[in-house]
Parts: sequence; structure tokens; C-alpha cells
Amino acid sequence: MTSHQIRQQFLDFFASKGHKIVPSAPIVRKNDPTLMFTNSGMAPFKDCFLGNLTPPAPRVADTQKCLRVSGKHNDLEDVGMDGTHHTLFEMLGNWSFGDYFKTEAIAWSWELLTDVYGLEKDRLYATVFEGDTIENLEEHTAAYQVWLQYLPKGQILFGNKKDNFWEMGAQGPCGPCSEIHYDTRPASERAKGDGASLVNVDNSGVVEIWNNVFMKYNRKADGSLEDLPARHVDTGMGFERLCMILQDKTVTYDTDIFAPYIQYIEAKSGIKYTSNFERSAKTDIAMRVCADHIRAVAFTIADGQLPASTGAGYVIRRILRRAVRYYFSFLGIKEPFLCTMIPMLADDFANVFPELKGQETFVQKVIMEEERSFLRTLDSGLKRLDTIDIQGNTITGKQAFELFDTFGFPIDLTRLIADEKGIAVDEAGFEVALQEQKLRSKADAVKETGDWHVLTDDTDVEFVGYDDLQAAGHIVKYRTVADKKGKQYQVVINRTPFYPEGGGQVGDTGVCQFGDETVKVLDTKKENDLIIHFFDKLPTQTDELAYAKVNTEKRQLTENNHSATHLLHAALREVLGTHVAQKGSLVSEDLLRFDFSHFQKVTDAEILQIETIVNQKIRQNIALEEARNLPIAEAQARGAMMLFGEKYGEKVRLITFDRSYSQELCGGCHVSHTGKIGYFKITSEGSTAAGVRRIEAITAGKAEAFVRTAFANLDAVNAAMRHPKDLLKSIETLQEELRQAQKTNERFYQLQAQTAKTQVLATAKTINGSKFLSGTIAVENAEAIKTMLVELNQTEAPIVACVAAVIADKAQLFLYISEALVKEKNLNAAQIIREAAKHIQGGGGGQPFFATAGGTNPSGISEAIAAVRAAIA
Repeated sequence: MTSHQIRQQFLDFFASKGHKIVPSAPIVRKNDPTLMFTNSGMAPFKDCFLGNLTPPAPRVADTQKCLRVSGKHNDLEDVGMDGTHHTLFEMLGNWSFGDYFKTEAIAWSWELLTDVYGLEKDRLYATVFEGDTIENLEEHTAAYQVWLQYLPKGQILFGNKKDNFWEMGAQGPCGPCSEIHYDTRPASERAKGDGASLVNVDNSGVVEIWNNVFMKYNRKADGSLEDLPARHVDTGMGFERLCMILQDKTVTYDTDIFAPYIQYIEAKSGIKYTSNFERSAKTDIAMRVCADHIRAVAFTIADGQLPASTGAGYVIRRILRRAVRYYFSFLGIKEPFLCTMIPMLADDFANVFPELKGQETFVQKVIMEEERSFLRTLDSGLKRLDTIDIQGNTITGKQAFELFDTFGFPIDLTRLIADEKGIAVDEAGFEVALQEQKLRSKADAVKETGDWHVLTDDTDVEFVGYDDLQAAGHIVKYRTVADKKGKQYQVVINRTPFYPEGGGQVGDTGVCQFGDETVKVLDTKKENDLIIHFFDKLPTQTDELAYAKVNTEKRQLTENNHSATHLLHAALREVLGTHVAQKGSLVSEDLLRFDFSHFQKVTDAEILQIETIVNQKIRQNIALEEARNLPIAEAQARGAMMLFGEKYGEKVRLITFDRSYSQELCGGCHVSHTGKIGYFKITSEGSTAAGVRRIEAITAGKAEAFVRTAFANLDAVNAAMRHPKDLLKSIETLQEELRQAQKTNERFYQLQAQTAKTQVLATAKTINGSKFLSGTIAVENAEAIKTMLVELNQTEAPIVACVAAVIADKAQLFLYISEALVKEKNLNAAQIIREAAKHIQGGGGGQPFFATAGGTNPSGISEAIAAVRAAIA
């Protein structure tokens, strides 16, 4: 079977068992502080297991894009080295939310694997949890008894907590699991002994293909376990490994998932792939790395995460650069290459993950520019690595950090290159240097989060902020958060008007009244599906009724900017084209920032046209049409704008300002009529990444103030020009007069310099075998002095020339050393002038052959020149 058929059979099988088939969630996790990426099939359903969110159905099945390159699950270093590890992979899963449990989950696993896929029963092994005395967890005998209906005792094994107690991270839902392993060895090997002893032994030929997790617990921040509100089933089957088995391959890279890409790389590089997994087989490793990494990079960008220098974006940049490093060094490819695989990747997954096909050109452009940028630094970085003074066969932490900071080499890339050269890397020293940098930039704000203190079992949180800016409710739970700013309290209220940060819109602020006590609400955010209020203090009586009041002025200004963002988005598509898609936004009370896909600068004429359209829509005073709990199919039928990288439920909220103009799915807050926005003004337009432009704009009072200031400045210029009839023409005339005056000054400075040249030549002396020229000259232009020194070098080389001048009451030193002397005498103008500058109470620097210095003490010029003379001597 092809991989497409294998995937479809899985989904069809569970559909026949009453499961709802749902699309994959985005790779990048939003509103989840415990996970950066979706690293498992269950991550998107985390809140369903915790009881904070109603699942889409009691039974669900899907194929989920997953990424394991950071945190607890980090496979990056293994990718390309063996035949089963990948960065991005598909997790086939079936889920039960408080519905069926162990008996059905195991029975259906067995039925699908043996009856549908036809796997040989004597090659299957199951593992169950042996228990853990430290955490007082019992042996998983119930799962063992179910497996006895399908497998003999010799094929059912007990596993420890590491192998058979599944946890997605440091916190969250977890539980005992039952893994299914398959013996992939040939018959000759299996005849020598069964596979029981090879289960959970890396590279043994017995591989794990499916894991049935029986969610019973929640791991709290303090490490303890608590029971979940209900029992659930979470299963995950590695799609790539399943295809490997069903297509009778021994490694995943030989399946039809990866083989076409490796064949493409073969054709482009002219190098034959041999499926060699020795560490010395660099070209084979490089091909596997490229075939794997392009998937992770492409699908993550398609889900809305651009490569960046921090966070999730940096992880994607690391993956991309690792692939570039491999094809550059081992496949002889020196031009952007990964981007050329995007069309075939988009076509291959068009019916599975259509978001890539929908943004094919954009994703290709982003990757191409990222490759091009890194290729420019890679060559120089590799040369720098070759010139590093290696002490004790080790690259120091400081040197590794320089490669990271200057050339963009992640530590794993430096480690990879060092390993090829047979040298070590002081990674501990690198971490010290990295942490020092983080401390300097305050980018490592430490946050300590305590466990929730639950006050009530009422977990249904109602947001009423679309209709009311005040509401009464009760605290459901709270916890303490400490960071560099101090201590804050995160509080959940069962009925709240506070909008949590999301969709680009900032979170509401305001106050909560508890009797006579007032508590400030500093911010509001969303964590998974909980609305979290940030209090500056806890109320004395946490069981008091909470009267929540939103900061009305801030909310109204924010609504102006959010609605204007929708009008802007529609105007951009009208003026620039329908390829425009939102790539990020910020909506606050002060401004709106909108990132969108576009491959060239937006011209001034286009900016004017966009502004005109938006302001026309504002003056039309279009009424907001809001549809809540609209079936997503109906929203799609209406032609609603939907954003890539967002996970939409079965019911959505549709915001419309004129059905023929702007219809977007949005959870944010908006004006009731566009007229309330008042006025719209774009303040800047620029690039943020390859293929991504950014517009910043203001509305209402901010826009009025902007225009008033502009007119005030214009009036001031007009007055300074004595109110000419044609202001622009008068300014152009004045600029031309200035240019002519500058040319006259330049000629004057040149004459000064020619006179000074004769003066300086007359001072020539031989010091330490070199011609030394010096003196204080009457030239009032630094550029003219530099030109004079260059001319002296052309006619008198080799020379050391040190001249000084007083320009604008400041002492200026200039030191020129012929390049031949720099090499022969090991002289360095920058070092010499830095010391000499102390005499004029200043500082300086430059290049080995030419350097300058400035200071506030002209009376020290003679001592400064003498110091240079002494250094030469």
C-alpha cells in the first residue's frame, strides 16, 4: 500500500467505530506555557483531558503533525543518523474522552493491525506498566488481562516508568500506557531467537509502532499526581514507522514518504544515495537530513511560525541551518536548495495538510531567503573555524559563542563540525557565555509558577466581555507567579468581562472589587482554554463575590484598532492582490500592527490608495454584523477569511463589515459601527522577514494628533521660509544652494590639504627604518585630511604619518601606516592611536593601516604625536 492508502485506512477504520475525523492542529502551540510545539497527538486535546474544554466528540481520530526538537522530546541529533528518527512526523491517533477505555482500545488496535493491515501476529509484542513504588503506582494488570485475549504471555512484557508511563511534559495529563512493538527482522534472524529481549532496545530490529495511553492523572507543578475528572484514551501510532513495516522496508527513509525526495536530491547533487547508516557516510546522512528537515521547516512556516532569532522561530531556523550545513559541505550545493522541494511537498500533502499548498509561493520565498542569508555567513564562519587557535584539541566556550553570536552557528552545528575534525567543544563554557548574554539582555526572565489552589469545582468559565464591561462572578482557582518583576497572582473567575490576549489583541486591564477591597487587574491572558486574570494582590476574602470592571477607555481604543485591522486587511487584498494573508498582528489601545505576505515594498501610491479605501469604509459607518456559534461550514460557505496556523472549532465567530468587503473569523472585540474609528492613518511600512511586510497605523484621537503635528511642523517650515508662494520649490532652491556651498567648501578644504601636505613632507624623519611624517595642520575637514594621507602614501610609501588638527574646538588625530609596514613591523594603527588619544582626553580606533581619534584637550596634541613617535621607535 502507498502511504496515502495506509493513512486513509486508519481514518476509515476509526470512522467505522464511531469516531469523528478532525483535522490536524497547528504545529506551534499557542496559549500553552508548558509546550512550544505540538510534540504528540494528544497535545491539542490537553484541555479536554483536564476537563477545561468540551471535546469535539466523545470519540475522535486524526493524523497530527508533530515536532520533537526541543525540551524533553528532542530527536534532532539523531535525525539522519538512523532510520527511524525525524523532526516532523505524523501521529495517527484515536481518542476517547470519558467514553471507551482499555478493553476497546486494545481490541481495536489488534483488529486494525492484524485484520486490516495484515501484520503477522507472532511478530507483535505488547508492553504494560509494571508499577512504581516511589509514586505508589500499581501494576497495570487490567491491560495485561486484556492482552491475554490476543497474545501469549511470552509476547506481553512489563515495562518501567520510563517506557510505560506516558507524560507529555513536566506538567499535564498522563497515565500508564501499553505500547505495541513489531519485530522487523528477517526470518533468518527471528529463527535465532524471539524478539522479547529486543523490545525497547535501540536499533534492535524490534520497533515501537503504537502506544495506547490510559489517561488517569494530571502531573502538577510540584511533581505530584492528581486524578483527572474522567478517564480517557489517548493513542498514538507513528505513521512513518507503520509505513516502513507495511511497505516491507527496514528504514523509514526507504518508504514512499521520503524516497521521492531523496531521489530528487540525488538528481540535483549528482551523488548516488546508498542507504548507508555509518557515521562516515556523510553524503547519505546529508540527503536524509535534507529530506527530513524540509518537512519540519515548511509545515511550521505554513502554520504561521516564521524563522526568527528567539523562541519557536529560532528552533525552526536551527533546523533549516542544519540542513543547509549538510548540503553545503557534503553535497557540493552552494545555492538555495531546500526551497526547490516545496512544490513537490505541497502537492504530496495537498489533501492531507492543505495549508502548505495554499501558501506554496510564500513558504518557498521565506525558505529561499533564509537559505541565502545563511549561505552568506556559512562560508565565512567555516573559514573562521579553520583559523581558531584551538587549545588542547578543544574549541573553547568563548570561541563557540563567537561562532553562534557572529555567524549564527547553533552549538549543535559547531559540535557537528568539530566532531568531523576530531576535536571537542567546551559546551559548558558555551552555556556560561550564552547565559551571560541572556542576563545582559534580560531575555531570560525567570518565572516560577505555583500549583492551582482550587476553590470550587465549577470549571465552566463564561466570557461576557462582548456585551458587558462589568460582571459579577466568583474565583474558581488561583496560583502564585514570581518573576523578575516580583510576585503576581493568576486568578480564574467563573464569569468575566475581561478579554484575554489573543488574535493579536492585547488583554484587558481594570479592577476587581471584593466588598470594600479593590484589586488591580494588570493583564488578562489565555492559558490553553482558561481565562487568566493577573492580580497585583490576592483579595483578603477569596470567596467574596468579585465585581469585575474593564478599563473602558482602553477597551474602546483597542476596539477601534481591531476593527480598523479588518478594514485594512480587506483593503490590502483589494489593492495588492488576494495573495495577501495575515502573518501576525498586534492590536492595542495605541496602535495596530499588521504583518502580511507580500514580496515587495508597498509603494507610496498604494499606501495612499489603501488609506483612502479604509477611511471611506469608516465614513460609511458600516454596522458590525456578528455571528456567534456559527457552524464553520456555513462560515466557509459565506467566504469568510480564515487564517493559516489557527485551530478552529466546529462553531466559530464571524465578524463582518459589509458582506461584500470584510468577513473574518475572529474572537476579538470590535466597534458597533465603523464610524466610531474616526480616522485611519498608516505611519510606517517595512519588511520583517522574507516575503513578509509590516504596516503600522493609528486611529481616532491618535490619528488626529498625528495629522495636527504634521500640519504644525509644516506651518513652522513655512514660517521659517517666510511663507513663499511655492514652498516645495523654495526648499528645492535652498537645497541646491546648499549643495553649491558644500562644493565650494570642499574645494577650500582641498586647497588647505595641499598646503598642509607640503608642510608635513618637510617633517620627514627616519625612525626605526621607517619614514615618519607628523605635525599639526590647519585643515578643518576630516575627509580632506584622510584623502591627503592616502595621496602621501601613494607617492612616499612606505610611511608612518601622524597628523593632528583642531576641528570645531576638538582635537583630532589621524594615523596612517603603509600596509607593507603593518606586515613587516607588525604595527597596528588602531592600537597605537588608542594609547596616544589619552593625551587629548579622548579615544579612538580603526584599522591596522588607518585610525583616528578625537578628544577634548587640543593642548595635548604635541604629547599625543610624541607618543605615536615613541611607539614607532
